[in-house]
Formats: sequence, C-alpha cells, structure tokens
Amino acid sequence: MSDPHPARPSTEREDKRTFLQKIAEFIHPGPDSKAELIESLAEAQENDIIGAESRVMLEGVIRMADLTAADVMVDAPRMDLLNIDAPFDELLAIVIDTAHSRFPVFEGDRENIIGILMAKDLLKLQRAPELNIRALLRPAVFVPESKGLNDLLRDFRGNRNHLAITIDEFGRTAGLVTIEDVLEQIVGEIEDEFDIDDNEGDIFGLADRTYRVSGDTAIDRVEEAFGVRIAPTDAEQDFNTIGGLIAHEMGHVPKRGEHHVLGGLNFLVLHTKGGAVRWFKVSPVSVEDATG
Repeated sequence: MSDPHPARPSTEREDKRTFLQKIAEFIHPGPDSKAELIESLAEAQENDIIGAESRVMLEGVIRMADLTAADVMVDAPRMDLLNIDAPFDELLAIVIDTAHSRFPVFEGDRENIIGILMAKDLLKLQRAPELNIRALLRPAVFVPESKGLNDLLRDFRGNRNHLAITIDEFGRTAGLVTIEDVLEQIVGEIEDEFDIDDNEGDIFGLADRTYRVSGDTAIDRVEEAFGVRIAPTDAEQDFNTIGGLIAHEMGHVPKRGEHHVLGGLNFLVLHTKGGAVRWFKVSPVSVEDATG
C-alpha cells in the first residue's frame, strides 16, 4: 500500500532562514562562483576585515579544491629513491646530499617501490650493521595522480603519512607527493632544511671540505669567495646569480643530481624548488669532472 503522505523531496525541504536573513541575502546576495568569492576576499582585505596573509590562505583553500596530486607532485624521473641492495655508505651519501626525511625504496627496477625509509631509521644500521634494512621499511601509500588535494590532505591527516606515491591510469609510478606540497598550496612556500634568511649567509663550508652555495648567490660573491673567474663580463650583465648563470650555460634549469663545471669549480645541484636551483654543492674540479 502506498504511503498517503510521501516525504517531500530534498529540494523542497523547509527553508530555516529567518525573514530578516532572506531580506539581507536579497539585498546583498552572496557570491555565485569561486571567482566571485575570491573577489569578495579582496574586498574584505581592502576593508580591513581580514589581513593579507589570511586572504592568501583563504584563496589557497578555495583554489585547492580544483587541484589534484598531479598538479603538485614530483615527477617520477626526479624522485630521489634508495636501492634496497645498495651498500650502507651509498645510501647514507644520498640521504646527506638530498637532506630529505623520507625516501621511497625500490628493488630491482625503480618502478618496484617496496616501502618508505625514514632517514632517522638509517642511523640504526650504523649502530647495528646486522639489522636488515627491510625490517626498517614502512609501508608505501599509493594514490592515483587524479586524487583531489582536499581528499589527499584528509588522508595524510588521518593515516599520519607524510608521503604518497602517485600512480597514473596505467598503474605506473607517476611521481610522489608530500604533505608539504599540499600545505604549500594554502600557506605558500614552507621553509625546509636548506632555507635560510637572506641575512644569514649564502655560502657554507661542509665537513667534507666542499661548500653549499645558494642558487641566489651573486656571481661576484662566488668569484670573491673562491678566488675564481667564472663568467665573462657580458654574461654578468644578463645574469646576476650563480643559479641563473649555470641554468643559462646548461640550456635548461638543472635538476637535482646534475652538475656543471665552471671556472674550475664543480657545481652539483642539491636542491631545486619552484623551477629554480636552491642549493649547489661546490667543490674544486676533480679528474673525473674534468674528463666527464
């Protein structure tokens, strides 16, 4: 027997707004699109309702709804991976040079990622060489590269993972994405181990008698520090920083792990961000560098 009083469709649910609320919305209708909402945030800032930083963060939250993991991930060829069969010294060198806190670990082929190694866990191998590195691995999280950033951030918070491997539509490794990559869409660039204030210096001596040099370092500052001549006068007029000069010399923005010899110095790319080199590892040219 049919219900003589069927429930009203959801579209006909009772409007619980008060009469005054309806009048206010009629006089000052709310934004109908994300673009209008962002414009309203600009007006709110102009009227000193919110600050500039709050506006940037709110706009980031709004725009993030349209972004996916593929928009912020590190592409597979640029991923820093550890080989499960590599000797301890080789693993440690990669950890020191890249300064990441987490590393995907592969076996045999780079596509075959078998887990995640925390850099701090690698120290356990140094104290107890009899340990099997496999026992230190943590499960790898795999997500489709089409996964929305809102959902990805929710997952990161829920499972307390800070790194996920992205997979393309064919099931192949597309790249990796971290919780930092997601949060930077809201709060802007997050400082990491390599970031320093401009007034804290740009060239640092390392324990192995090499140097860490910021890509933003002025060319004449590098020349003065190392006592070399690394660029002709006309190039200096076009490029003020060592990062810009080396990118010009190489014909592309160098990726992590690439190196270039200039003025008797070997510039090894340690860290890139935002399409530019953030840090180089600089050392005198060795025989291998000169012949390679």
